[in-house]
Amino acid sequence: MKKIGAALIVLAASQTGELSSNEAHAAKAAHMTTAGRSLRPIGHAMFCQQLPRECEVRTDDDTAPTLTRSKWRKMVLVNARVNSAVQPVTDQEYYGVEEHWTYPDKFGDCEDYVLLKRHMLMQQGFPPSSLLITVVLQPNGDGHAVLTVRTDRGDYILDNLEGKVKAWNETPYKYLKRQSTKHSGKWINIRDNRRKVASN
Repeated sequence: MKKIGAALIVLAASQTGELSSNEAHAAKAAHMTTAGRSLRPIGHAMFCQQLPRECEVRTDDDTAPTLTRSKWRKMVLVNARVNSAVQPVTDQEYYGVEEHWTYPDKFGDCEDYVLLKRHMLMQQGFPPSSLLITVVLQPNGDGHAVLTVRTDRGDYILDNLEGKVKAWNETPYKYLKRQSTKHSGKWINIRDNRRKVASN
């Protein structure tokens, strides 16, 4: 696996401490509704060519894990620390190409934040089937990527544009597709039937 770099070292720092009032244990959320196979993003396809093991994880048991206070704390801390450690930059600015998904060192775009958060949470015991790269549309129509964390209490979002971990249906995005829970190299469509998209 490619060395993840300075951001990972920063994240290996203290994982203890009290949660603030804004980071209290999550209320019950909702689960997304999925609807059939989807094409995976070109950036993910290229990432899988570079690191095939990342995209070969399969499982028949994709039961959403129990959301404990300990898991919630890990989600909150990983989200905050990655957002703080990595400086946002576009792939075009940094690599000179339109799409380049990778583990970030000091700089990265939204997909890179997601990859690092996913990796860190897997290291802390979250199953890969509960950590799903997810493609959304921002309110202005721009594409974006976030990390969906599936739990028995619903689906939660870790986002480099948002300091708080939120239920997916409390975010302002239109959800398009995400990784399959059963195969990390495949993607499925999301049926986002919310009548009103949440606003920040």
